[in-house]
Amino acid sequence: MRTGREIKVVVFDVGETLVDETRMWQQWAAYLGVGTDAVLTALDKVIRGRGHHHEALRSFRPGLDIKAVFAEQAQSGERVIFGRDDLYPDALSCLSALRSRGNRIGIAGNQPAQAEDALRDCGFTADFVASSAGWGVEKPSPLFFEKVQQAAGVDAAAIAYVGDRLDNDIGPAREAGMTGIFIELGPWARVHATWPGAAEVDFKIRGLMEIPDILTDPAPRP
Repeated sequence: MRTGREIKVVVFDVGETLVDETRMWQQWAAYLGVGTDAVLTALDKVIRGRGHHHEALRSFRPGLDIKAVFAEQAQSGERVIFGRDDLYPDALSCLSALRSRGNRIGIAGNQPAQAEDALRDCGFTADFVASSAGWGVEKPSPLFFEKVQQAAGVDAAAIAYVGDRLDNDIGPAREAGMTGIFIELGPWARVHATWPGAAEVDFKIRGLMEIPDILTDPAPRP
């Protein structure tokens, strides 16, 4: 952790940080009529090329209208947003442990507005829950991290942002003056962990329950 910092607020990304998105990719594979491995291979290629994940889906069906598919699925009663069974096993316990040690908690990611209620329904107790749709700005925009700081109500130096991506999460959070905690979960982290920027993060972790230990003993970890 950057020298002399006391982290008061820990803010979490959503997808592949608190939420395991495996079911989502399986659902898309079924919709497209292809195997899940094929979708994940296409996703890996897009991530390595620094593209948007929608490109992976459109590689199977060019011109696919993602929003229209979501609307169609929701109207038919199919679940299009995550639920408690999609959480990583240590997600709720991590936030509970942080609150017990006196940290305030925020959750803010690139998500549709309905994700805010979904997160609360999952059982998260946070001081603020926000989405890019609700704020009207997406990561990696510096304005997103300005809003994180405003919601946290403390100096940027007192905030740690936890995420699985160097480009959207850790890089811009650190540029905003926050501590960046890179969690190596999911398809983006597998690729981003090989990037040169991975050596510049404040912390790398493999599981959420490492965070309370980091804040208790903030010696930098490779």
